[in-house]
Formats: sequence, C-alpha cells, structure tokens
Amino acid sequence: MKIAKIEQFFPLPRIRLVKITTDNGLVGWGETTLEGKPKSTTLAVAELADYYIGKDPLLIEHHWQHVYRSAFFRGGNVLMSALSGIDQALWDIAGKHYGVPVYKLLGGPMRERVRVYAHWGIRDMSDEGLAASKERLEWLQKLGGYKAFKSGPGGKWRGHEPPSVIDDFVQRAYLMREWVGPDVELAFDFHGKMTPALAIEICHELKGMRPMFVEEPVPQENIDALKQVNDQVPFPIATGERLLSRWEFRHVFEKQAAAYIQPDGSHAGGITELKKIANMAEVYYIHVAPHCAIGPVAFTSCMHVDAAIPNFLIQEQVDKGLGAGLFKENWQVVDGHIALPTKPGLGFEIDEQAAQQNRGIYEEELGGEFYYEDGSVADW
Repeated sequence: MKIAKIEQFFPLPRIRLVKITTDNGLVGWGETTLEGKPKSTTLAVAELADYYIGKDPLLIEHHWQHVYRSAFFRGGNVLMSALSGIDQALWDIAGKHYGVPVYKLLGGPMRERVRVYAHWGIRDMSDEGLAASKERLEWLQKLGGYKAFKSGPGGKWRGHEPPSVIDDFVQRAYLMREWVGPDVELAFDFHGKMTPALAIEICHELKGMRPMFVEEPVPQENIDALKQVNDQVPFPIATGERLLSRWEFRHVFEKQAAAYIQPDGSHAGGITELKKIANMAEVYYIHVAPHCAIGPVAFTSCMHVDAAIPNFLIQEQVDKGLGAGLFKENWQVVDGHIALPTKPGLGFEIDEQAAQQNRGIYEEELGGEFYYEDGSVADW
C-alpha cells in the first residue's frame, strides 16, 4: 500500500482539510488549519507531498521524524501545522486499514466518553448583551447539557487598565457564575494579552468564583513570566495552544509553570506528538485540556488522544467542531460528553461535496491590524 494522492480543501473559514488517498483506495482526512496563515500552510503541504507520494502510509512515526528532522530548520507554526494535518490523515488510514478506531492503536481507551466545554460568556452588561448571552446559554444547555464553559475578557489590554475596565470584566465573570451555579465549571482565556502583574491582579479578583482555569494569562514566549503568575494565583493556570512540540512544552514541565497544558492537535504535531506531550505531562502531574478552536477533523483527532491518555482533563469544543456541515453525521453532546467514535479510523464520514466547496479566498482569522488609541501596535 502506497500513498497515491494528497489533496487540499478550504470549505469554510478557519477550516483547511488535507485528504490522502492510497493506491488501494483507502482515504484519510486531516486538518491543517493555521489561523492567520492559510496560504503558508497550503504551500507547506504541497511541498511535503513531494516526499509522501509513493511512501507506505503506515510508517507514521518514521514519516514524522523525517519531516521534522530532515531540514536544517525545525519546527515553526507553518511546518508543524502542515505536518499535524498529514499525521492525522495517516492515522485515519491506519485505523481503516486495521479496522479499528485510532484510539485502539494508541493503547486502547481509558474512558468511554470525552468531556467537553463550549464557548460562552457575557460580553457586555447592556440589556441586548445580557439577552444574547442568556439565549446562547439556554441553547447550549439544551443542545448538550454542557457542564463547562470558557469565556474571556475581550478587548485590547495595556500594561495596566483603570479600575472601571477591570471591574467590568470581573462583574461579568461573577454574573456568569451566578447564572450557572456551583456545579458548572467556568474558564477564562486571557489570550496572552496581560502583563504578569495585571494578570495576577485580575486572577485574585476572580478567585472567589473558583475558575476551572485561566488560560494564557501572559504571552507564550517567556515561561518564567508564566511561572510568576502560576506561583501567585490560587487556582489552575493553563497554557500551550501556541507551543508546537514536546521540546517547547519541556520548559513548562520542568519549571512547573502551569497546572494544565493545552496542546493543539493541528499545530503541535498531530496525533503522534499530542500523545507524546500528554505522556510527558503525566510525569509532572499536569493534566491535558487540548486546544481546538477550528474544525471537526481537528476536533475528532484530539478526541482519539483524549480517549487514550490517563491525565486528560477536558476537551475544547467550538460549534464547528461537531461537524460544521462537513460530516454526514455530527458528534452528539450528551450531559457535556461525547461518546467515543466506534467506526474505523477517525470515525467520521466526510460529505465530500461539501468539503470540495473551496472558498478560494483569504479571510482574516486571528490576524489583521490591531492598534491602541495612540497608534501603537496591540496584540490580537
């Protein structure tokens, strides 16, 4: 069995798919979405295809090592996202070849269902904002009985903000807790926009409502700054969606700089690397809450790793993750969980007609131009 063809599709914003077909007709799907850099990953996959065509698709680890190590420059978000999607597709093929779900090839399931959290929050305290937030909460509770949600402060945060700005976010966070009660988990994503001092100040304001975690309180480049926050906050800190391999996570582990890690299955090296990162984290008693804010193929790939690791905490799930009009049958959330896939491979069937509706255009996705009122550059 050899790889005969590698194709790419751009069916929706923030969803880019790779399809690998073997010479005996097996098909594997992966997701190569890299928010803000769709053209870069598309070209990277095309370049990697020159290596993969004609190779045995079952040599997954061999291929991963070659792609990562064969060039003088290693890693980076473009290469790792391209490699991640191809890796997912190869695992999909392997599961279909052996007639089992991918998680059974990863050592078998540790659990029967995967706990997920949805995105929901209160954006503003206006009557319209509160009504919209209440409507989405009721819809999510009816859709899947979610027991965990993630939100964020929003906006552009400077080195420090006046009390009114901080108090507005804190008030919204406590109102969320009032609405959902003590049996529901709430997490807050700071998107790496805070300084350590500001992050610590805000986290101490939030401690009374017992967050599940605060995600990326500071930018990802400086692990010592993250540890500074982690050491002074009385609830869990999470990070990792922009860390791209076990080598980058190593610093978080060795410094014990976070309670939870959030590697992204479409950025950190695919299924192969995601499981290795999780296994490393286990040694440090760090739990894994994989990041996935893109499409359903990436989300499904994460679920297979979630099923197979002992230190799994919870899986991020955006609305598109359940199927996005691309799956013939969407994943169903019941009491905040999704049952493990049972079909061979990744376990979904793609509507190929929907997948091939290529938009052929670039839309800003976690990119663009962002400035403070004085004209200086602000983080996304």
